[in-house]
Amino acid sequence: MAQRRVVITGSGWVTPMGADVPSVWSKLLAGVSAVGPIEQFEAKTFATNFAAEVKAFELGHFLDAPESLARHERSAPATKFCLAAAAQAWMQAGFDLPGCSKAPSGLGTPDPKRTGAYLGAGEGALDYAAMVEACVDSWQAESRSVDEAAWARTAHARMTASGELEQDPHYVLSHLAAEFGFRGPAFNCMTACAAGTQCVGEAFEMIRRGDSDVMLAGGSHSMIHPLGFTGFIRLTAMSTRIDEPGRAARPFDRTRDGFVMGEGAGIVILEDLEHAEARGANILAEVAGFGSSADAYRITDIQPEGKGAAAAMRMALQQAGVDPAEPDAQGRAPVQYISAHGTGTPENDGIETAAVKAVFGPQAGRVPFSSVKSMLGHLIQAAGVVELITCLKAIETGFVPPTINLREPDPRCDLDHVPNEARDLRDSGGVDVCLSNGFGFGGQNNTLCVRRFEG
Repeated sequence: MAQRRVVITGSGWVTPMGADVPSVWSKLLAGVSAVGPIEQFEAKTFATNFAAEVKAFELGHFLDAPESLARHERSAPATKFCLAAAAQAWMQAGFDLPGCSKAPSGLGTPDPKRTGAYLGAGEGALDYAAMVEACVDSWQAESRSVDEAAWARTAHARMTASGELEQDPHYVLSHLAAEFGFRGPAFNCMTACAAGTQCVGEAFEMIRRGDSDVMLAGGSHSMIHPLGFTGFIRLTAMSTRIDEPGRAARPFDRTRDGFVMGEGAGIVILEDLEHAEARGANILAEVAGFGSSADAYRITDIQPEGKGAAAAMRMALQQAGVDPAEPDAQGRAPVQYISAHGTGTPENDGIETAAVKAVFGPQAGRVPFSSVKSMLGHLIQAAGVVELITCLKAIETGFVPPTINLREPDPRCDLDHVPNEARDLRDSGGVDVCLSNGFGFGGQNNTLCVRRFEG
């Protein structure tokens, strides 16, 4: 059976810069930072007390049917972010959406049994206050033990069944399926910072082999809560530049000292090409290749030479039929933009740069290779798909976003990281082929290759 071609017909996101693609794209090209002091909880005593938070967000701007809003009144932020991103993508793809009065009509809805979703959704909203109160109430200082009955009494009084269920990662997927009515394949993965990229890649493969016609793919996550911050602070993975939070995220800079936490969601609509063309859909780009590998090295460290990252990029390029060592037909670099994982940690950036050099050889220095985490922060499980959407916009507009706060280049990070200012590539032929990298703790490596659609 011939492999089917897969295209992207819709995209949507909720980010710390806003919740619509055009305005956020404009801010990214302008080099705006979304990082500031944390407002969601009291963080004065934390070693890192800043983040890139989603603000002024209302689900009703995207799903305005009263029954939809009532269903999700108490849903976790990750669920609401995901539903809003999915509504944007669904409507851009031209599908009807009963929960939104703004949805277009005329292109109908896909067959529910041939429509599915693949998400990278992290844990939901933790009921932190109730849990701590139960622990405090049940602690017996004299015996240094927990009174389990007392813990249960407080927990029963303060916690709710729906609130506890909202903490489960799969619940975001359940809400999405119920709202959009799909009954095809449904998966959720938790490969940390690689999840958003992996979900799009695996959904792409499912359509290619005929398991589905349409897939909603992406991620949604928020770890901006005391437990989330405590964990990464103990790992010494986050920047501690509390005196200048807007300049704390500085991928590829010699003075970088860790990543900045963000939150949000991103969703793309993947579709079988024949299915998209039959209904007259507008095609944003074609998914040309996907690569995935494991370092099998160490749970918190990536392989020092970037062998796993390089393997994922090579697989994606090979599947796309792109030779990384040869210029394209116009004499340009074989790939015109790489959306870097680019976290801003000392280890990641140098190793990712080394991996790109290993893959592209003499062409490596010709490929613009930037990190929007310098502006948006790290959206964890949503990062990969949000960064993939920047590739779609680069193909559409011919511009590539910058890496801001890059003032003192690290000698180990000596590629074209598009420092501080966006770049206009229209005069040199624009952007036709992009890579988007997503790497995670434990050595999970994923890369997507997307290209301008040509029938």
